[in-house]
Amino acid sequence: MDSKHMQLIESSFVAPSEATPMKGLWLSPLDLVQAKRGHTPTIGFYRSNDAVAADFFDVARLKHALAKALVAFYPLAGRLGVDNNDGRVEISCNAEGALFVAARCDDFTVDDFVDFKPSPELRKLFVPRIEPSSIMMAIQVTFLKCGGVALGVSFHHAAIDGISAFHFLRTWASICRDGEDRAAMEIELPCHDRTLLRPRSPPAVHPNTLSVFCPNLTVHEPSGPNASEVFTITKDQLASLKRLCGGVSTFCAVSALVWRCACVARRIPPDAEARVVISANIRRSLRPPLPSTYFGNAIISLTATATTRDVASETMVSVAARVKGAVVRMDDEVVRSAIDYFELADETEDDLPPMIPRGRGVLPVTELRIVSWLGMPWHGADFGWGKPRVMGLAESNHGGFVHLVDDVPAENGGSGGVRVFACMEAANIMEFERLLYANLECLAG
Repeated sequence: MDSKHMQLIESSFVAPSEATPMKGLWLSPLDLVQAKRGHTPTIGFYRSNDAVAADFFDVARLKHALAKALVAFYPLAGRLGVDNNDGRVEISCNAEGALFVAARCDDFTVDDFVDFKPSPELRKLFVPRIEPSSIMMAIQVTFLKCGGVALGVSFHHAAIDGISAFHFLRTWASICRDGEDRAAMEIELPCHDRTLLRPRSPPAVHPNTLSVFCPNLTVHEPSGPNASEVFTITKDQLASLKRLCGGVSTFCAVSALVWRCACVARRIPPDAEARVVISANIRRSLRPPLPSTYFGNAIISLTATATTRDVASETMVSVAARVKGAVVRMDDEVVRSAIDYFELADETEDDLPPMIPRGRGVLPVTELRIVSWLGMPWHGADFGWGKPRVMGLAESNHGGFVHLVDDVPAENGGSGGVRVFACMEAANIMEFERLLYANLECLAG
């Protein structure tokens, strides 16, 4: 996938267009635990059309709207730093700006990436290299030979989770598309009060919460290579799967199917304990709830366990119920215990363990991590030139990680269902694919 004709047009930092608070932004324990994950790279591909080709993804217009958006979302223009008083990692809100890169690539078209899968090569091409690593956000607009555009965006996970990332992208796109005045009437301002997730005094972890809250995942060097693939579950297949699972949510139904297929494909011994770990949004689980516009990390990991034999042989209703059971058990005490757990662990940036590079390490075969981007309408990121043809991760996490993303609606050329971004051992992923589609074919039959 190397490009011989990648031309850099410009590279600059875009600062907020107005004065913003200049301070250190305190990070919650849920922010600090995400800091070790570094940046999350995403990519979207946009097709051009004759009606807008003259100013398609105009760089000056994009940068102007970005500068306006960064006024409200000012932490993204800052840098990761350390509080001089207590050594705690924080975001230095210094308005230094987000990295913005424009480039041209004459080797590829949008059609080359309709069925793209995450890879280091894809990230290298279309997501900017981030130096220094303390930069909170980096953006790259790459013009392709067909006239289309690849939009790569990378957020530091210490700053935000997926929900907050979409809040920002939606705002930036709205300002670019509709102008600042109209966008201001439609977009809610972010809530930057991260002390809402301050630990209790003193911190305390309720012992019962550890049966549902998953504090740690162990990633180790793999014995062989990892592989990343993307699998599509169509709208009709999804409807049948949800009926088979007893009418549960899309997330629970797809997670149950993926967990079952992964357990079998990874050839886990029947009596071994298999664990599925899911990322859960806590905004509505706290008492009182967080503001819906809370800007930061508001996710914790929940877990469901069973023997491999049970996951493989139980009805899909039962497997889906195990996943749902973990979700419904999340309450204020579970969340507060999770916050206190990470505060007690004192995971500041200086104390974080060495990380295995993204995509290289692998979870134990008994563990599967499922991250949901469902319900986040990334495909609605219309900057004034139409919605993306496809959008997803530019590079996978470690082996054993699965991301669920809404597919492009059928009217825009997609399936209207769900795309499953899976990364696991290369020796097992072909069997995972066979099992996934065999199960979906049975539903159709």
